[in-house]
Amino acid sequence: MMAKTHFLCIVTLCTLMFIKISARPTTFAEDFKAAWSGSHIRQVDGGKAIQLVLDQSTGCGFSSKRKYLFGKVSMKIKLIPGDSAGTVTAFYMNSDTDTVRDELDFEFLGNRSGQPYSVQTNIFAHGKGDREQRVNLWFDPSLDFHTYSILWSHKHIVFYVDDVPIREYKNNQAKNIAYPTSQPMGVYSTLWEADDWATRGGLEKIDWSKAPFYAYYKDFDIEGCPVPGPTNCPSNPHNWWEGYAYQSLNAVEARRYRWVRVNHMVYDYCTDKSRYPVPPIECHA
Repeated sequence: MMAKTHFLCIVTLCTLMFIKISARPTTFAEDFKAAWSGSHIRQVDGGKAIQLVLDQSTGCGFSSKRKYLFGKVSMKIKLIPGDSAGTVTAFYMNSDTDTVRDELDFEFLGNRSGQPYSVQTNIFAHGKGDREQRVNLWFDPSLDFHTYSILWSHKHIVFYVDDVPIREYKNNQAKNIAYPTSQPMGVYSTLWEADDWATRGGLEKIDWSKAPFYAYYKDFDIEGCPVPGPTNCPSNPHNWWEGYAYQSLNAVEARRYRWVRVNHMVYDYCTDKSRYPVPPIECHA
């Protein structure tokens, strides 16, 4: 019913109500694969961590070997230090379908030394995206690993930074607002050049004299319904992410969420009148 994959153990669901945990040594190669430019993906610490490399020849990326429908995905990332302008480090879920793509994005936008790192989130549902929001991180994400997570349930989607919610997108299908419910998604991470838009709208270009650029990943964790897999898993109300405690932000999360929005949000498509003279319907839901 429910699969949990990470570098140290695998969780399998034995019944609708009971979870059996079996620990085994594992490496990156057992659960993930290179999506492109595998020569720029390096395993470190015996396969428990990954280094992605960006140079003038190419960036790179990796993906999960399976797709999932609902659940939570997390990973720890240490971003490019120093002058990283023009680079994008991404962690996202994607249905890998063309015209009706579903996608949930973390995109970490590089900066000039001394400037804050911005994280952009975006949500594609039934092929419609353009729901960008940007938050300046309140710490230096290149000094140490921090945990980034996406919770995806029938009730809402929440993006977390170290357990601090920075974005919530509620399921308002009853109001004819698109929400991803039917397409399983794989989990991806990439490092690539995007100096036409990533830093100050493309004003700051990548400085190749600082290359190669490195980003590090570890403790990748997936808890969700694998597809293919038991067909009743995605609709099972006993999955922990569908529980009452996870159907909305709790009081502590709500306070942290407001703090982020007031103090660290730097862009919200809902308030961009140049793009949307009339805000999209989900901005009022």
